[in-house]
Amino acid sequence: MQLKNPILGLCQQATFMLSAAKVDQCPDDDGYEVAFAGRSNAGKSSALNTLTHASLARTSKTPGRTQLLNFFQLDEERRLVDLPGYGYAKVPIPLKMHWQRHLEAYFGSRESLKGVILMMDIRHPMTDFDVLMLDWTTSSSMPMHILLTKADKLTYGAAKNTLLKIQADIRKRWGDSVTIQLFSTPKRMGLEEAYTVLARWMELPNKGEEAGESEA
Repeated sequence: MQLKNPILGLCQQATFMLSAAKVDQCPDDDGYEVAFAGRSNAGKSSALNTLTHASLARTSKTPGRTQLLNFFQLDEERRLVDLPGYGYAKVPIPLKMHWQRHLEAYFGSRESLKGVILMMDIRHPMTDFDVLMLDWTTSSSMPMHILLTKADKLTYGAAKNTLLKIQADIRKRWGDSVTIQLFSTPKRMGLEEAYTVLARWMELPNKGEEAGESEA
C-alpha cells in the first residue's frame, strides 16, 4: 500500500498567518520556511492554492496584486510564503524598487528559509526575473525547484520538449542543483512531485523510506 506523503495533510490544514511589508514584520525566524516566487502572471497564486487545496493566495486578473510577503502556517514549525509577483509593467517603479529591496533583505537574512519554488509560465520561460532568481539561489547555495506552470496550454510532447530544453540550459549555466518539473493547476499535473520536494525541504521524510531504513 502506498503511504501518503506527510506534507499533504499539513498543506490541507494551511492557514493564513500574517502579511509583512518588511523583514522585521516577518514571523520568528525559526523552523522551516519555503518561499513561492514567480514573475507576475506565471500562475504562482493558483499553484499555491492547488497545492494547499485552499484559496490561501489571492488570484487576480490584474497581475502584480501580491504586494506583501504573505505567510501561511502548516504547523508550529513549518510555513509557506507567497512572495510579491515581479515584472508587471503597470506596477509603479517605486513599488517595484520597494519589493526588490525588501525581498533581497528577506532572502539574505532568513535562516529558516529552506528552499524557493520558482514558477515559470511554460510559454514564456527564463525571463530576466527568473534568471535573477536562479543567480541568487545558486550563489547562496539555496535549493530551488522550478514549476513550469500552465503546461496544459501545450501538447504533452511540446511541454516535454520545453522541459528538457530548459533543464539542459539550466544545467549548463547553473549546474545540477536546480530541479524542474511540469505543472498544471487545471489538470492537477505534477502535484506529487512538488509535494515530494516540499516534504524533503521541510524534513518530513516518506514513512516508507524510514521503515526501510529501520529494517536494514
